Amino acid sequence: MLVVAAIVTKNRISQRLQGILPSILVSLGASTAITLSYLIFLIVQPTRWFEPQYFIPLAGILLGNATNGASLAGERLANALSTQRLTLETHLCLGATPQQAIASYRQESIRVGLIPTLNQLAISGLVTIPGIFSGQILAGGDPLNAVAYQLLILLAIVLTNLLAILLVTSSIYRQFFTANAQLRSL
Repeated sequence: MLVVAAIVTKNRISQRLQGILPSILVSLGASTAITLSYLIFLIVQPTRWFEPQYFIPLAGILLGNATNGASLAGERLANALSTQRLTLETHLCLGATPQQAIASYRQESIRVGLIPTLNQLAISGLVTIPGIFSGQILAGGDPLNAVAYQLLILLAIVLTNLLAILLVTSSIYRQFFTANAQLRSL
């Protein structure tokens, strides 16, 4: 699942950046692993951590959403850094660090990457009936438990997306600058 998600994310970024696939793979893997570890070990606490009825669906949900956010943020940042080269060079000439030069572009790409997740949070329960909630209700589960699990999943998705977006944008930014803080010609 992780390899396919990384390839899909890389292919959605229009700029053909050399060597970005391993960075995306690590970014998606780390963000999903951190959140999934929290869910499995501290919340669900199954007898064996790798039980497929917990591990596979949760990993799929988190990884799928992280792929969406990372590809949107990565595409926005790569496009902005490619089209705003003169502005970036001006900032660098005036003494800005690469992080300072790209700060507004990175902030905008993070915002864009989080839009689908924030929209999902805004309409959950009002426009759509979330899957885990409806599944537990139809199975005869306690509605309060169903709501708690659904909120947990939504917050886990937000955390995974945010971590993936931060890591992917950081990787992309490094592709555009040399070790001497100079803008690369791509």
